[in-house]
Amino acid sequence: MRLITILFILICNVSSAKWNNNFETAKQKAGIEHKNILLNFSGSDWCGPCIRMPKEIFDDTIFKSFADTSLVLVNADFPRMKKNQLDKTVQAQNNKLADQYNSKGIFPYTLLLSAESKVLKAWEGLPKETPPPEQP
Repeated sequence: MRLITILFILICNVSSAKWNNNFETAKQKAGIEHKNILLNFSGSDWCGPCIRMPKEIFDDTIFKSFADTSLVLVNADFPRMKKNQLDKTVQAQNNKLADQYNSKGIFPYTLLLSAESKVLKAWEGLPKETPPPEQP
């Protein structure tokens, strides 16, 4: 029974899109794997649309499948509650990313970047696009 549980956990982890919080590592990975970067600015504990986004978009099986093969995911979070504060190094990196890519302070704000950090597309707020239905 223990072996089955371990295998289930491994399978679930392999098939779920992984979010990075280190932009430089994500850039390196994107370059090596020939993928684009999806950079998401969120306020995980105060921004309503930011809280909805994972449930409605990022946790979707079609998105996860696409992300696993084509994207390196980076979340630049800006929580406000004291209990949710990030490590100072991560917060400094997120501030730098905001200065470079989100100077207007839009939340949520999602960018598709090339591995070289060039902006390919940007979405302000909760995207209106939805993934196509799964094919049987």
